[in-house]
Formats: sequence, structure tokens, C-alpha cells
Amino acid sequence: MLDQAAHENFPVAPFFLPRAWRTDLMAVYGFARLVDDIGDGDLAPGGGDAVLLGLDRAQYDDRPALLDALEADLHRVFSDRAPGPGHPLLRRLGPTVRRCGLTPRPFLDLIEANRQDQRISRYGTYGDLAAYCELSANPVGRLVLALTGTASPERIRRSDAVCTALQIVEHIQDVAEDLERDRIYLPAEDRKRFGVDEADLAAPSGGASVRALIAFEAERARELLREGTPLVGSVHGRLKLLLAGFVAGGRAALQAVAAADYDVLPGPPKPTKLSLLREVGATLRREG
Repeated sequence: MLDQAAHENFPVAPFFLPRAWRTDLMAVYGFARLVDDIGDGDLAPGGGDAVLLGLDRAQYDDRPALLDALEADLHRVFSDRAPGPGHPLLRRLGPTVRRCGLTPRPFLDLIEANRQDQRISRYGTYGDLAAYCELSANPVGRLVLALTGTASPERIRRSDAVCTALQIVEHIQDVAEDLERDRIYLPAEDRKRFGVDEADLAAPSGGASVRALIAFEAERARELLREGTPLVGSVHGRLKLLLAGFVAGGRAALQAVAAADYDVLPGPPKPTKLSLLREVGATLRREG
């Protein structure tokens, strides 16, 4: 599960960070990946994770039960009472929680986002989608600030803008994959504005209306990245480079979408390593 970190749009715990930071970031990433894999039905076959979470092996595909069991195991991370958490990824999280003084809220929000995915597969307005991103994406940035001891109200606000942008970028890239899961994260009000229905999103490639819709959502993500980028200039040292990598990952992904003429339906456009490095440099120059 943790090896998937190498395939994200941006580095999760790059080599240049202090070892303690890398350890803590990977512990948080492991939890986030586990909750997403439960919510998406992507756990390894065989029911091993269900057993580790205290469920019967036959419940391996009962997503609501798995999310409930994960929440119960999470509470054991924050409790001094025995027994401790059963899942190894949550046991790995425990030292990070204690060392950094983390609270349960961001982790609970990530679980709630995946519960929401079991109930809601369409979003009517951008406001609805932004509220979902508040649960599904923003907690990750807040955790990074907490892990590095740099949280402040202004940094959290900027971080939220970056994280919501990155979530929108992911939704843009994964339109076809999400539709296969019977999910659409493009707000209905926007689809109506551009004359795009669900059949258009199921086509092998995007017509002019679909590409115009994707371009609109991409510009929304760019604006959020612009709003959040001053976060990079507010910190120093290796954390600056890490946060520049997050922002640059979003920008490079948007460049890849634009290079595909906003046709994301054949598959997710992905940035090259060179384009990512160029964007890291550009971000540092602007916010250094």
C-alpha cells in the first residue's frame, strides 16, 4: 500500500526531508491510503484488512462496516487504554500522533469523506464539492503543517486552497475512472452550463463541450493554486521545497491536461518529471 506513494502527482515524503519528517509523513500517508482503498473497494483480496480491523473475513467488501471498524481502531491510537490498534498501519501512526501532538479530527474527516462517497455520487454545486474537499483533501495539508510544527490560521487557509485545488485536479484527471465507479465530481451546475450530460462523459474521447467544461474546472483549480501559493513563501528550508513540490505537482498536472487539449476521457493526462521539476523551480522563484 505504501509503495503507491511513488505514483502520486507530487512526492509524498521526498528524500531531502529529515528522516523523522519522512517517517511521520509516510505514517499519515499510510492511513490516508488505507481509508481511500476501503472507500473505493480497492483493498487487497482475501479479507486480511477486515480481520486486522476486528471484522470477519467475509466482510472484506462491506465498506460501511470497514470504515466503522477503521474509526474504532483510530480511536485506539489516541487512547491510553489497552488494547492498542489492530491494524499495522494504525500502529505505525501511533508514534507520530504522540510525537507531534496530533488530534483525531483530520483523520476522522478523511473517514467521513469516504463514508460520503458511499452515499453521494453526484454533486449539484461547486459549494457542495468544496464541502466534500474540506473532508477529503484539506485535512492532509493541515496534517503536514501539524507534523512540521508550522500551523497558523493564515497557513491553514492557504493550505486549504492548495489541497482543494489538488483534489479538483485529481477529479479532472480521473473523470473516466470515477464514472466507472458511478461517481461524477464535476458539479451538475457546471455540466448544465456547458451542455454536458453523463453520456458525454462516457464517450471514448471528449467533444468540444466536455473539453470546455474541463478547461473551466482547470481554471478554477489554477485560481485556487494561485491563492494558496503564498504558503510556500511563508516557510523556510526543506519545508519550503516540500510545499513547492505540492503546488508544482498541481500546476504540472494542469499543464498536462491543457497539453491534451482538455480531453481527459481517454485516460488521465500525467505530468512528466521534467515538467514537475520546472514547476518546482518556477514556484520557488515566485515565492522564494
